[in-house]
Amino acid sequence: MYRKPRRILLKFGSGILTRPRANALDDKQFRRLTADVAQLIRGGCECIIVSSGAVAAGMRVVGLKERPLDLTTGQACAAVGQSKMMHLYASMFAKHQLNVAQLLLTHSDLDSRTRHQNAKNTLRRLLECKNVVPVINENDSVAVEELRFGDNDRLSAEVVDGLMDHAGKRIPMIADVADAARFVRTEKSRLSVGGMVSKLDAVKLAIAAGIPTVIANGRRTEIIPRIVAGERVGTLFPVRAQKPDARSL
Repeated sequence: MYRKPRRILLKFGSGILTRPRANALDDKQFRRLTADVAQLIRGGCECIIVSSGAVAAGMRVVGLKERPLDLTTGQACAAVGQSKMMHLYASMFAKHQLNVAQLLLTHSDLDSRTRHQNAKNTLRRLLECKNVVPVINENDSVAVEELRFGDNDRLSAEVVDGLMDHAGKRIPMIADVADAARFVRTEKSRLSVGGMVSKLDAVKLAIAAGIPTVIANGRRTEIIPRIVAGERVGTLFPVRAQKPDARSL
């Protein structure tokens, strides 16, 4: 029997937050995605957003037409674009009587036991507020991991409907995430392969924590409520039932 999730983590990559072939945030996409999230919250779900897009939002202000290759310029774009991106989230969620909270994190924040716990405590308290949507992003103005390797969601198969098999058809479900790597097609560009590989790495972490995960096309209409309703869209990675430990029997 399908059970509606209580807490949902949504990762929005730059590929679905920016206008196609333009270095600017896509207002229509923000309006649609925030409306979907607001609908889930009204239905009793707790929602956390992990968002890319800060570099793309700052490029036009800095005077760039293409994504910068040097780290310092990329960090400068992120510093400018982060406030623009959050302003757009805030204005769109305000239409649904919701507020946003910004959390900028680095990998070192999560590696530190104290800072990791502080971030967890902050998220828990924000979710208790009911009318606040936490929006998490890497602190690109000081961190280097995402900028060094590129925003993989932007550079991957542009916007994907899920994991595809060798015939180019969407795979509705992967029971064992370890089997998914064989479907990452090497004939695509180096950047697109890296994008799907990074998505699968994130899936592995989620599954290990007992969290079922879906990779789906964020430009599809009502894709988020459809996933939450249990429709088979995108590629589902379910949590496998743990085998009983013989020593505990």
